[in-house]
Amino acid sequence: MKAEYLEAGRICTAHGVRGALKVEHFCDSPSVLAKQKRIYFAERGYLRPCGAIGARDIASPSGSRNGAPIETFVEYKVLSASVSGQFVIMTVEGIDSREDAIALRGRAIYLAREDIPVAKGAMLIADMIGLPVYHAESGERLGEISEVSDVAGRRIYTVKHKGGEVLLPDVPEFIKEISEENGMRVLPISGFFDEADEV
Repeated sequence: MKAEYLEAGRICTAHGVRGALKVEHFCDSPSVLAKQKRIYFAERGYLRPCGAIGARDIASPSGSRNGAPIETFVEYKVLSASVSGQFVIMTVEGIDSREDAIALRGRAIYLAREDIPVAKGAMLIADMIGLPVYHAESGERLGEISEVSDVAGRRIYTVKHKGGEVLLPDVPEFIKEISEENGMRVLPISGFFDEADEV
C-alpha cells in the first residue's frame, strides 16, 4: 500500500520573531513546498486495550507504551510561504512565536500524496523504493532499488544486489526505463554488478 503522507521537508530553525519557519525542502524544487496550502506533522502514539474485546484507542505519546506504536498525521494550515534560496520560509497556523518555531526544529514536514504535483510519466521517489531492477536485454533480475539520492546535482539509484550495493547514475546510457508496472530496466556497463558479487 502506498503511503498517504510523504516527507517533503524538515524544519531548520525559526525565521524572525513571529513564528515563521525556515524549512529545508526534499522536493524537486522549493516552489513545490512553497505552493502548499496545508502541511502535516507526524504524531506518535500507542494502541492499547479499551474495555471491549478487540476495541482500541490511542494513547498520547506520553501515555502507556504497552500497546503497538502507531503514527497519525495532523493537518496544519499554511498562512504564507515563500522561496529563499534553497529554503522555504513558511508561517503556519498556531505557530505564533519564535519560541514555538524553535521548539519544532528538526521536525519533518509531510504532504498528502494528493497534494503533490506529479508530471505525466513521472514517479515520486517514495514509489521507486523497492522496485525490481532488470537487465534490459536479458530480463535477468539484478536486484531492487533501496535508495534514491542526489549527488552533485545528479540522481543516483542504489540497487541491492546479492548482498551488496550498486550505484547507478541516472543517465540514458544505463537507465532504459523506470515505471511502477515494469520496474527499472537497465543496461549496465561490464563490471557494474560483477563487483557487487564479490562483496
